[in-house]
Amino acid sequence: MPIKKFKPVSPGSRFHVGNKFEELTGDKPTKSLLAPLKKSGGRNGTGKMTVRQKGGGHKRRYRIIDFRRNMDNLTAEVKTIEYDPNRTAYIALVNYSDGTKAYILAPQGLKVGDVLSSGANAAPTVGNTLFLGDVPLGSSIHAIELQPGKGAALARSAGTNGTLMGKEGRFVSVKLPSGEVRRILKTCRATIGATSNPDHALQVAGKAGRNRWLGKRPRVRGVAMNPVDHPMGGGEGRASGGHPRSRTGIMAKGQKTRNVNKASNKLIITRRKTKNKK
Repeated sequence: MPIKKFKPVSPGSRFHVGNKFEELTGDKPTKSLLAPLKKSGGRNGTGKMTVRQKGGGHKRRYRIIDFRRNMDNLTAEVKTIEYDPNRTAYIALVNYSDGTKAYILAPQGLKVGDVLSSGANAAPTVGNTLFLGDVPLGSSIHAIELQPGKGAALARSAGTNGTLMGKEGRFVSVKLPSGEVRRILKTCRATIGATSNPDHALQVAGKAGRNRWLGKRPRVRGVAMNPVDHPMGGGEGRASGGHPRSRTGIMAKGQKTRNVNKASNKLIITRRKTKNKK
């Protein structure tokens, strides 16, 4: 198993479940593929806090990821599998045959030395990027484009993948990780396989400080506030707080928040699975 439980030598390690990082082969990122990453701390341009529970965290540098994978007719050799602090999946450093270096999302099963390709002539094997019209039915895919040439938008986090369900006219039907079945243009690209680090969800922080390292600040429950601070605040004793809702009054259960006139509604065949059956 790629995860490990720690001995309870301290209160913070008693319940800590961490990652073994067995798949990683590189520890230092490529400098030419790094960019500065500025933190907002939840503040807007005028310094006003607009998003709560954000701030602090370890300093990071952004890894420039090639989400387009549009260097067709070139082969790329996998050099290293690396950790990216800005995302849950691992990334892979590849060297193209023309000397170009790039980071890509690493799929499950990718190894150092594998040769990847993209475009119409690529084989439907793990790590290769194809047009959706060329992907075999039933294949697992990730890093799926929504608009041709814009870059991957769907199924990018750890352990996720979509499934190609069917082809009809200009569109293909893709079942997404949420359970939604959606039509996407055949000219969009996707990468074969599922994203790496599938056991990410099994990790347990073990202590509050580890969340602070990630830039997460404490969250106060609405029912613990006063009525002036939250719609669910106030009351004598431990009041339930009424209907669950956000600080701005948006209902948390049952209220539809998607625009009924959104243009992409006609592309959704089956809605995502929800716990609320209303």
